[in-house]
Amino acid sequence: MDRINILGVQVSVTNLEQAFRQIEDWLASDEHQYVCFTPAHSIMDALVDPTLRKIMNKSGLTTPDGMSIVWILKLKGHRHVGRVYGPDLMLGLCERSIERGYRHYLYGSTEDVLKALAQRLKKDFPEIKIVGSYSPPFRELTAEEDQTIVENIERSGVDIVWVGLSSPKQEYWMAEHLGKINAPVMIGVGAAFDFLSGNKPQAPRWIQRSGFEWLFRLANEPERLWPRYRQYPRFVWLILLQLIGLKIFRSNETNKNLDDPESRF
Repeated sequence: MDRINILGVQVSVTNLEQAFRQIEDWLASDEHQYVCFTPAHSIMDALVDPTLRKIMNKSGLTTPDGMSIVWILKLKGHRHVGRVYGPDLMLGLCERSIERGYRHYLYGSTEDVLKALAQRLKKDFPEIKIVGSYSPPFRELTAEEDQTIVENIERSGVDIVWVGLSSPKQEYWMAEHLGKINAPVMIGVGAAFDFLSGNKPQAPRWIQRSGFEWLFRLANEPERLWPRYRQYPRFVWLILLQLIGLKIFRSNETNKNLDDPESRF
């Protein structure tokens, strides 16, 4: 799948339906990949964190999550691009898994959220196969603890590991466990666990489409999210510089689908 360089992050040129098909291809071929979601704040984090940027650029998919990213890709001529939003992707794959038999593992958040999320998914999709879940402690795991978790996930026979940690913690976790966990796909959906479980309010669809979902979330969690969203004016300025060619943002990973991924937008 083609990618476009946005401030050094290679964002996949895709929409929700194409993302479904790509993930199902991996599941059919047992190809191990991970999926990152890319709102503007993640791109700003990657701008100052070369390791995170490398992780996002090596993903199987780094999706346009956030209307600003969608608009940038459309401005570059990719009219088919649409927002690939974590909760939408999760619900869509859970629905498709009923026919295809995909097995799901939930990793992240709290035990209460995981319990509520599993109940919601089983209510919406009664035949869904949730083969395990784990709420990690709010600290770095020891090597022994991590190995125990890996073995637990392995025994579950999972197809899709849903990772509901904060960003960039979930991106680091997926990259670290690629190849360690024998699951075809890991998907870092962040706040989707909270939204779908009902633990946190989700913005109405019209707000999501307007591009002001960040403002809705900021109003609900100002102290936690203000450090994230205060980067947005700088994001707009840097995008303008990139679009008119006054500044080049180089990625630190090549991608075989790009003719010259290091050079320009």
